[in-house]
Amino acid sequence: MNTIVVLAAILLILMILVGGAKGAKSFIALFLNFIVILFTVILMLNSHNNPVVLTLIACIGVSAINLFYINGINSKTVIAFVSTLITISILLLLIYLFAKKAMIQGFSEEEEEGISIFSLHIGIDFVKVAVSLIIISTLGAITDVAIAISSPIREVFHHHPKISRQELFGSGMVIGRDILGSDTNTLFFAFIGGYMALLLWFRDLSYSFGEIINSKVFGAEMLTIFCGGIGIALIIPIAAGLNAWYITKYVQGEETKQFE
Repeated sequence: MNTIVVLAAILLILMILVGGAKGAKSFIALFLNFIVILFTVILMLNSHNNPVVLTLIACIGVSAINLFYINGINSKTVIAFVSTLITISILLLLIYLFAKKAMIQGFSEEEEEGISIFSLHIGIDFVKVAVSLIIISTLGAITDVAIAISSPIREVFHHHPKISRQELFGSGMVIGRDILGSDTNTLFFAFIGGYMALLLWFRDLSYSFGEIINSKVFGAEMLTIFCGGIGIALIIPIAAGLNAWYITKYVQGEETKQFE
């Protein structure tokens, strides 16, 4: 416990030194997001509550914290927020279809021995739980890309106020292409880092490559990575298009307009 407190203190100090007041807000946002997710999980324990609906509500709360609490309420964060919700809505149907088709819900064979003493008749649809897990796993990357697109587009317009809508959208897409590769790789390395012990266990159990690829736990994580990558790819044109539309329609030509 002392180690966790020390690491949290180091993180807080570094975030304040680097980010100032916004860094302190970012640190507080970590705990606020944790509370939202924890409260969502508690509500899921009630079989009458729909896990997907609860997750969508949680996504709204987490996105609002990450965007509005940290960066303030302005047109830049509002558009990033709307872009996030649109992308999550599109991604939701895709995730549900593939999660059900891939049959990744429930527990894997590797987990059966540890849970065999417990009853699994808990009255919760595990397909919806799997969908909720994937949505929450991809939310952070999607929100990050949304603000990472909105902010540079505003800077581009600030320095080139006569830029056209098509050129502004093109600038957003150029920025997005640079973000796409790095963020997708971030999701991949997060999986490798989190499941390194599992991969070593697969090796000790003499799993073949085919058995590893077809295992439920591996398939679930790969589905999460691919859905996250799809979400990142979707939000880039959505955020770029909404920002270009808003700026050229409501901001361009107003010399006294403030962006912050």
